[in-house]
Amino acid sequence: MKLEFVKDGPALVIENTERLLIVADLHFGIEADLAAHGIHFRSHTKERLARLMQTIDATEPDRLVLLGDIKHSIPSLTRQEWAEIPGILDTIRRRIPILVFPGNHDIGIERFLKIGELQQKEGAVIDDVAYFHGHTYPAPDLGGHLIVTGHHHPQVSLHDEVGCSLQAPAYLRVAIDTKALGLKTPSSAGPTPARALLVPAFNEIAGYDIIKIARDPFSPISRCMKQDDAEIILADGTYIGPLAMLLNDAADEVKGGGGRGV
Repeated sequence: MKLEFVKDGPALVIENTERLLIVADLHFGIEADLAAHGIHFRSHTKERLARLMQTIDATEPDRLVLLGDIKHSIPSLTRQEWAEIPGILDTIRRRIPILVFPGNHDIGIERFLKIGELQQKEGAVIDDVAYFHGHTYPAPDLGGHLIVTGHHHPQVSLHDEVGCSLQAPAYLRVAIDTKALGLKTPSSAGPTPARALLVPAFNEIAGYDIIKIARDPFSPISRCMKQDDAEIILADGTYIGPLAMLLNDAADEVKGGGGRGV
């Protein structure tokens, strides 16, 4: 299995017997929701879709796997989503076949999908890799596979002693407690722990700090991750280091009132 990190997505390519492009958390229609809360942005749907199509062209995948939250509004569809979602999906499927693992924001998305595109929200195994959005407990059969999930919008914030900072989308690769998640354990499983890969949001304004994910987990996967066996990787594939290092730095900053931290 080969993994390619696509910085300009952010997106992920996983290649085994077929080449799959993985994109999470597009959140088309987010501007309408922000406007309802008094934060006004023009729609960036055209730019976001153009970036997605450029990512498809650059990576040349066989299929596109959308890890949920294609739309944003819950529990209903907004006027913006009714107007934009059908054209967005038609544009994508004219270029490439799609598979959709629905997320918690995707209520009503099935009416815009064609036969075979909608997958179970609890996930499925495709080409020996498991996928699901991440807001539910995964299907037991996902055990024994790398689980690739959206929903968490991981983003890393780093600060050095002279005040320089970095805030960027990131992947969180974690060992998980398979028993707590209810996953089946194959009889051939060795000592290597089961792992999940939390994929950053494609939507450019949907980041959520990794430290907050660790300190206040809000999904079955994040509640069952083993924090002492978790690693952070930037969107371009740059290895940052273990999650524990950042958690310790953040704790030191709180105690000392300054210094390097997250």
